Amino acid sequence: MNWRGNALKFCDVAGLPALEPFVRLLAGEDVKEQLKGIAKFVVLPVAAVAVFLLLWSAAARTVVTDSMQLPSPTDTWTAGKELFAMHSAQRAEDLKVKQEKTMQAVTLLAQANSVTKQAESATGQRKETLLANALVLKKKAVQAANYRPSSAPTFVDQIITSLKTVFVGFAIATLIAVPIGVLCGMSPWCNAALTPFIQIFKPVSPLAWLPLAFLIIVWAYSGTKPGENFFDKAFLISAITVSLCSLWPTLVNTTLGVASVDKDYMNVARVLKLSWSQQLFKIILPASLPLMFAGLRISLGVGWMVLIAADMLAQNPGLGKFVWDEFQNGSSQTYARIAFSVIIIGLIGLLLDRIMIFMRNLVSFGDPQAA
Repeated sequence: MNWRGNALKFCDVAGLPALEPFVRLLAGEDVKEQLKGIAKFVVLPVAAVAVFLLLWSAAARTVVTDSMQLPSPTDTWTAGKELFAMHSAQRAEDLKVKQEKTMQAVTLLAQANSVTKQAESATGQRKETLLANALVLKKKAVQAANYRPSSAPTFVDQIITSLKTVFVGFAIATLIAVPIGVLCGMSPWCNAALTPFIQIFKPVSPLAWLPLAFLIIVWAYSGTKPGENFFDKAFLISAITVSLCSLWPTLVNTTLGVASVDKDYMNVARVLKLSWSQQLFKIILPASLPLMFAGLRISLGVGWMVLIAADMLAQNPGLGKFVWDEFQNGSSQTYARIAFSVIIIGLIGLLLDRIMIFMRNLVSFGDPQAA
């Protein structure tokens, strides 16, 4: 296959139709037709963004109170640069302190070794005193070597925490929803039994789930000390809330995908006398993957949206907590930073959606989707 075919296939699978006119233009196809595509997918969106920025700037000059003002695009961009600059400065400071602690550990260990050698030639009470001093120095060296910065999480740290939380919650939801969805799709009786629960719990707000998730996590962590568990309580509360809200689209779409498998496929499986497990892994799951991934895409989007509210209430150090802390702070940069965080949340959501479209198109068997 030539480079044109490979490039067009990549555009289809990646869900990037905006690149297709450029590929066709480079391949020497009709210039006028490709310019129409470029105008549709590139020029028009850019013009729409420019109009939005103009309206935003006008609104920023209008929406003004005694103590607050809607931040302009320039203020928002400046606040964003400051947030990333603060992250870089904090990391540089943490690295400097870490290096100092490492040098301190080396010095203390050298002193401990020196004292230990002195103890080898000493006797009686002096030897015991020197060995005790060497032990103290070694303990201090270990503490210095194991130093971990205790600075407050930066904006970038909170982005990373939010991504970890949503992926853990999404993974839990997927592990629950896919097996149940397959079971419901293969068994009408199971589907009839679980449909009432799906219809009742699917529209429940994350704000209603969070107190129950809080109760379960606190119960599970009862009797444990801080630092003994791999996940922090607030992290798990947010992740479980994300799971409870995002599992339903995957469950419903998996059920629909399995139930919609072509009957001819199943008839062929019976003729070939395939076992239940062979039917499941060779026919049912491959045929239902496109609908299943469509549900996973919706679930991930729901999970990312739910996470912000969950972080606010659970005080998980993610983007939701950042927005809440800035709102409570009330500084001159508060609303500019909140506006910038809203844009970052949207861009990350867009990126996650693009990733799920790409994965869905990989298993679409020649029927990709762009959005």
